Amino acid sequence: MKLATLCYVIDRKNKTTLMIYRIKKRNDVHEGKWNGLGGKFEENESPEECVIREIKEESGLNIKSPKLHGLITFPLFDGKEDWYVFVFTAHEFTGKLMDSNEGNLEWIPNKKITELNLWDGDAIFLNWLKKNKFFSAKFIYNNGKLENYSVNFY
Repeated sequence: MKLATLCYVIDRKNKTTLMIYRIKKRNDVHEGKWNGLGGKFEENESPEECVIREIKEESGLNIKSPKLHGLITFPLFDGKEDWYVFVFTAHEFTGKLMDSNEGNLEWIPNKKITELNLWDGDAIFLNWLKKNKFFSAKFIYNNGKLENYSVNFY
């Protein structure tokens, strides 16, 4: 089992979201996809500590007060292990974007995000971030294709 975070850094003023186009990392299950930022937990980290560290490492930005929206389970997502992903947004940040070793960072207009080459499930759960409810979901992929999903809102 892998624990990870996923965060959408949103610039309210410019109505954009920071996304990463995953094209730089070797053997990347996300290669060719646009994603939010985040990554795997390090030892003894809370979800909040992990997401703050990952955003800093991947983008150079310091996020403040990340908001946890939900948890997504991805059974055997990479073909080997189940992934449990804590999904956040962050609206407060400082710093300057740096070059990421995982892909190209770009501020995408919010209304255009679902036009990007996303994982099929991302287009579904991105809409949930606008709700004022916590979610627990499971997305089942087989060979990179979404087969099914379920969700509970709280």
